[in-house]
Amino acid sequence: MSSVGKPVPRNDAYAKATGKALFVGDLYLPGMLYAKIKRSDYAHAKILRIDTTKASKIPGVRCIATAKDIPGNNIVPVVFRDLVLLAEDKVRFYGEPIAVVAADTPEIAEEACEKIIIEYEELEPLLDPLSSRTSHIKLWKDDNTFQYYCIRKGNIEEGFREADVIIERTYKTPYQEHAYLEPQGMLAIPLPYGGMEIRGSMQCPFYVQEAVAEVLGIDLAQVRVIQMETGGGFGGKEDVPSIVGAQAALAAHLTGKPVKLIYSREEDIISMSKRHPGHIKYKLGATKDGRLVAAEVEYIINAGAYATLSPIVLYRGTIHSCGAYVIPNVKVDSYAVATNMVPCGAFRGFGSPQVLFAVESIIDELAAELNMDPVELRRKNLLRPGERTATNQLLDHSVGIHECLDKVVQASQWDEKRKRYPEKIGKKLTGIGVSTIMYGVGLGAAGKFLDRTGAYVSLLADGTAQVAVGTTEMGQGMKTVLAQIAADELGIPFESVVTIETDTSRVPDSGPTVASRSTTMSGRAIRKACIPIRENLLTAASNLLKVERSRIKIEYGKIFVDGKPTEVPLKDVIREAMSEKLQLTYEGYDSSPLINWDPQTGIGDAYIVFAFAANVAEVTVDTRTCEVTVDNIWAAHDIGRAINPQTAEGQIEGGSVQGMGYAIMEEILYDKKGKMLNPNFSTYILPTALDAPWIEPFIIEHPYREGPFGAKGFGEQPLMGIAPAIVNAIFNATGKRLYEIPATPERLFQLLKGGK
Repeated sequence: MSSVGKPVPRNDAYAKATGKALFVGDLYLPGMLYAKIKRSDYAHAKILRIDTTKASKIPGVRCIATAKDIPGNNIVPVVFRDLVLLAEDKVRFYGEPIAVVAADTPEIAEEACEKIIIEYEELEPLLDPLSSRTSHIKLWKDDNTFQYYCIRKGNIEEGFREADVIIERTYKTPYQEHAYLEPQGMLAIPLPYGGMEIRGSMQCPFYVQEAVAEVLGIDLAQVRVIQMETGGGFGGKEDVPSIVGAQAALAAHLTGKPVKLIYSREEDIISMSKRHPGHIKYKLGATKDGRLVAAEVEYIINAGAYATLSPIVLYRGTIHSCGAYVIPNVKVDSYAVATNMVPCGAFRGFGSPQVLFAVESIIDELAAELNMDPVELRRKNLLRPGERTATNQLLDHSVGIHECLDKVVQASQWDEKRKRYPEKIGKKLTGIGVSTIMYGVGLGAAGKFLDRTGAYVSLLADGTAQVAVGTTEMGQGMKTVLAQIAADELGIPFESVVTIETDTSRVPDSGPTVASRSTTMSGRAIRKACIPIRENLLTAASNLLKVERSRIKIEYGKIFVDGKPTEVPLKDVIREAMSEKLQLTYEGYDSSPLINWDPQTGIGDAYIVFAFAANVAEVTVDTRTCEVTVDNIWAAHDIGRAINPQTAEGQIEGGSVQGMGYAIMEEILYDKKGKMLNPNFSTYILPTALDAPWIEPFIIEHPYREGPFGAKGFGEQPLMGIAPAIVNAIFNATGKRLYEIPATPERLFQLLKGGK
């Protein structure tokens, strides 16, 4: 009785639904202090003087730490070593941390922050990413470019000469706030002999461990990090929790007391990472029968004041810049540039939603130019097994994009509606749009140094198993899925598997919980740990029953011989294994296969495997209020094999709503001096349950031969194709094309009234 492929209930659901699950905000220790952060009032300025005299005299203030109080290095290591924990000589974005205050209560700490006097010399801020590379304001090296990537495939000039139709367009995408339910938070606890324990909300405990060791100037072995229940991440708790953890650790180190630091929602939005705004110039050529022959792309992302994860984000965007299509001639130039704005980082999709918005929009425009149905044009050019991507990577199997497209076209009644739409009822217009996308699973060639994972599995005397992995649960259902894999590999019931908390002192460093890699890579590591345990059980059962191993199977905690159940309990087999000194505890390790990709040309195998998706969106546009209502979304995803279909469908539904927010609502605004104008949920508009459309998810299974039970990761892709499907539907409804999202009423008013 396999649990893989079954919609088993999540193993963390009861604790969360009943309030028994513990988050960092629930923790309290005797003598615990509370920290707050003093932040910059300017986007770009020299720090001339920091005066903490008045703040230090407030009763209950125990510590005020600035950069000069850091015992180790004032560095939070990410990709580059440019990110400082506390600004020292200069501030580079509005809201940058300058000092950490620890006090007896949060209110006292807040008051002390207000009493800290900082004297600045304001500098001109760099706020335009398009002029960053040539600006006289230098934030990073000579040209403010944190990272550059390119792709050169075929002959771009010959490709465009072959084209009968050439379209050139420019697209723009916004910041997006993660809006996780739980803001950033950490508790730092000093340990004997100078060590430090960190408990908190995070995706990557080993990142936090490294940052705390760096800032305190101690060994990694002296830092223990334990992930608490984490109320959402979406990438926003990948690298930046290292900042929060190191700030709390600094205060705990200086006071010798536990220190809790939980950001307010406003300071979380002001200072924590966002989705990168994107600027995409796209030139696409095709023959008159719709065959794509050439694509030229310039992709610029606004990285903000520090590089953080921008180099790897840019890599993914570059690789995905031609979408899921066969294009023989490709030229791509991509840049991650510096500005005096909030540093951007990981966000679900990781650099690809921006460029896929451009790809899927220009494909629709090409279809209109050729007088073709957008679905027909896609079918003509979508990748198939045996064809090559924009980087010339051969896809030899697990390519389900055509089946995904067929499924949503049929379910949405596309053919009938495209004939009928746009439909006008009063002042409202209805339209329908489509998108097709692919997603490279794992970290790819740019992140191969992090693409490894480990798992610990122990089968206990009572027939239950403990599973521990270095990747983390943040609401996506990872613990449940990995428990299903372990249960099936060991031959025990799902209910008999316990997944323990991620603790750097107990589990192997498994790289980051990002890039839709947990099921694929942690699942493989668990299998590698379970297989020798199962083999030892079979040996013990063979000795106990006096029958050949080949005749024995262990399923659902029962012993079968020749397909028939025996009366021998699993506990007896475990006891026999222990008496024979057969090992029942193993660690399994997995790393991505070596992939050959040339950074000079962008040619080669960029990812180990790709997942695919197709989306159809149906919208209503109110021409009086210029509001867009998303009525229906049909979403089909090729995920290899669904370990837990219910969890997979939940990912599709949640990602679709998040993608809808990106398409029509969410936008961060700055003034001319670089101050963020809407750092709260009253002015940063998010979709609610009332805005959610009817979503019909479809799971397409084209197994990945290297994945656990054929699975490949897909947690990020449910968001990625939603925005272009919605914008294409708006075009179908109104006949007007949006080149910038979100499609807010203000932006649509300008569009529908003939403005720009």
